[in-house]
Amino acid sequence: MENKLRILVTGASHGIGRAIAKKLADAGHDVTAAARGKEALSALQKETGCRTAAGDVGCETFVRGLFDTIRNEGGLDVLINNAGISYIGLLQDMSLDEWSRIFRTNITSMFLTCREAIPVFLARGRGSIVNVSSVWGNVGASCEVAYSATKGAVNSFTRALAKELAPSNIRVNAAAFGTIDTSMNGFLSDEERRGLEEEIAMGRFGSPEEAADLVIDLALRNPYLTGEVVTMDGGWI
Repeated sequence: MENKLRILVTGASHGIGRAIAKKLADAGHDVTAAARGKEALSALQKETGCRTAAGDVGCETFVRGLFDTIRNEGGLDVLINNAGISYIGLLQDMSLDEWSRIFRTNITSMFLTCREAIPVFLARGRGSIVNVSSVWGNVGASCEVAYSATKGAVNSFTRALAKELAPSNIRVNAAAFGTIDTSMNGFLSDEERRGLEEEIAMGRFGSPEEAADLVIDLALRNPYLTGEVVTMDGGWI
């Protein structure tokens, strides 16, 4: 396996983030799992032994405190920005508070964690960042305008920051997923789920573990790969 690395995974209490944290911890890496769900983080810690940090990564105070701890405990090699929420509905029915919340969770959190991680990586002479995106960031989706806008921003953020950091041996990539079988899609009825599966060339949703494998591959391997948004959607879009 790779050398033991210090890795921060945000949005790690469930779904893709949990699968990423578990796989990395099981492989022997020093993982810090950050999320708002204290009970879910506690269960993850008991199962894997990873460190946990309960709080909102869209909050500057929390992120600064988190990185104070990370620096005191030896630094960081890899940052995986997975925290994210969705909003389903017409744009005309969306409140400003809802708009602000989705941008804070999906985009501001990335700004805050990257801003803190970059000086740590610069001091070490290397680093890797992976941002979790969506196919809707590539093409947009009706009734998911705000979510699509945040994921489009993730893609542009990734490409731009990669150019900024490449001379410093810090890679930045993103994984844009299609329909992954997580709680984010729990609102679908059985009929809606079957209809969506019929639209996907592979005929099924992806699993969190499959998504985690791609993120880990982008994070830990391919040393010449940076500035890429790699799409995995089972041939859907």
